[in-house]
Formats: sequence, C-alpha cells, structure tokens
Amino acid sequence: MIFSELYSAYYNTVAAVLKAACGHPLEKGELRRIIGEKAFGESALNIAPALAEERWQLLRADGTTPIAHAPTMPLTALQLRWLKAISLDPRVRLFPEAVPDLPDVEPLFTPEDYTVFDRYADGDPYADEAYIRHFRLILRAIRERTPLEIESATGRGSRVRRCLMPEYLEYSEKDDKFRLIGSGCRWGNTINLGRILACAPSERLLEPGPAARPEQAAVELELRDRRNALERVMMHFAHFEKEAERLDGDRYRLRVIYDREDETEMVIRILAFGPMLRVTAPEDFAELIRERLRRQKMFLS
Repeated sequence: MIFSELYSAYYNTVAAVLKAACGHPLEKGELRRIIGEKAFGESALNIAPALAEERWQLLRADGTTPIAHAPTMPLTALQLRWLKAISLDPRVRLFPEAVPDLPDVEPLFTPEDYTVFDRYADGDPYADEAYIRHFRLILRAIRERTPLEIESATGRGSRVRRCLMPEYLEYSEKDDKFRLIGSGCRWGNTINLGRILACAPSERLLEPGPAARPEQAAVELELRDRRNALERVMMHFAHFEKEAERLDGDRYRLRVIYDREDETEMVIRILAFGPMLRVTAPEDFAELIRERLRRQKMFLS
C-alpha cells in the first residue's frame, strides 16, 4: 500500500483532536464534535472513550494534552513520487483541486512507461485552455444546480445551441472522452465535451428533471477462477452493477449491467481476460466477441 493506515480517518481524527488540545483544554462537547466531523458515525463509540478515559494517554482528564506541538503528517518520499506520477496525467488538470506540481520530486512512473491498447487515439484535448475552462464551468454548474447555455458542433459540422440542466459527467475509457448528461432539453441531453464551442451560465429558469439515462443492457459470463481471475474481474468491473454466483469448483456465473452505447468497450474489457472469461448470453453479444476475434486473426495472418 502506497498510502498506509497512518493516513486513515482515525489517525487524522486523533490528529485534529490533539491539534485543538494544543491550543486550549478540550471539553467533551468539542471532542465529540471534532470526532463527528472527521471520522465515521460509529467512531465516537471508540475514539471518545479511549481519549477521555486516558486509555490512549493522549489527553488528560482536564482536556489538555501532554504533547507539546501539534501533530503533522508529512508524506513519505514514495507517496510524493506516486502523487507526482498521477499529476502527469493531463486529465488531473481538469479539476481545480489538482495535485500540486512537486517540481523537486521524481515521478514513480511516467506516461511513457506504459501503453494503452484498444483505445481510440482521438481523445479529448485535455490540455486545451478552452476545454479546461468548459470542464470546470460544467463541474461547478453540476455542484450548484445551475442551468447552462451550450453551443456545440455536430458530427456534420453544423452548430447547435441548447439550454439544459447539467446532471453529471461520464468518461468513456474506450473513447478517452468526457460526456455531459443533462436534463430539460428537448434537442438532446447528451453532449461530448470535446465538441463544445461555447459554454456559459444561463439566465433562464429551468426546472431540474430526470437525467436521460443511456439505454442499458446485460451480459452473462462464465468465469474460471484461475490465476486469481475472480479477484481481477471483480476489481475490473467494480464500478458496474453486477451479480456473481458460484456454480461449482472454480466456475462462477457473472451478470454485468452496462450502457448500450459502451458495448464496444465492454467487448474489449471481456477479451482482455482471454480464456478465463466466456460469454454465455445474449447470443448477439457473443457474436460481437467472435467477430472481433475473427478480425484479429485476419490481421495476424
């Protein structure tokens, strides 16, 4: 683990308590408030008594602490190198809370150290200033629930202007593109961010409505748990709705729900597991697998 348990919610909670106690004696109410803000709901049942009863010997009975200086939790060299590596991903710069530059830190790895297969090469222009500005404006509008006026280009080169309520952003790993999913526009509620020409807050009163969800489909798979395949598959499809059932021995049945428009991406994901994963239904999805294998064989011959 690059980030150890020393940086978990419990350690950060106790650090916050000690930082406050270095300035003034803590009363029980303030102690409970800090724990409630920093940790989980049930944490007060463990942390508060351990501190108040001096079992952890970090707080005295009068609410003061024997610690002279407020605790600090600096990152290790390995953690800084990992953060530096993540900061090199151009998508990180889309978010205002981006990782700092860390100019004196050597990255743990760089984009040149790995290659991504089966992904289109015309991804979104993440370094483009206009794209970054549009992304951040949309992100703020989603958080603040404010409508947007968006002008975008169509696939045929014409321009479309729409007013919609932004609901959420989607990222396609296959296309390497972001999509905005909105509501309240009869001309369409899905917009590729790379095609946005202009974006601004709208003065119109637009009531939020149900977001247009993409059409969903399901694929049934049979898995052979060899070479830790079950764990790898469950992690790979962690963000998908799914069901898993053990058949016998090392055989499992999986049912994965996905967006129909991302069907090609699902084919690529399943093929990545080779003979460990087999499509059992539906038949049209199995035919997509066979067709892609036939094409690969043709290119190799």
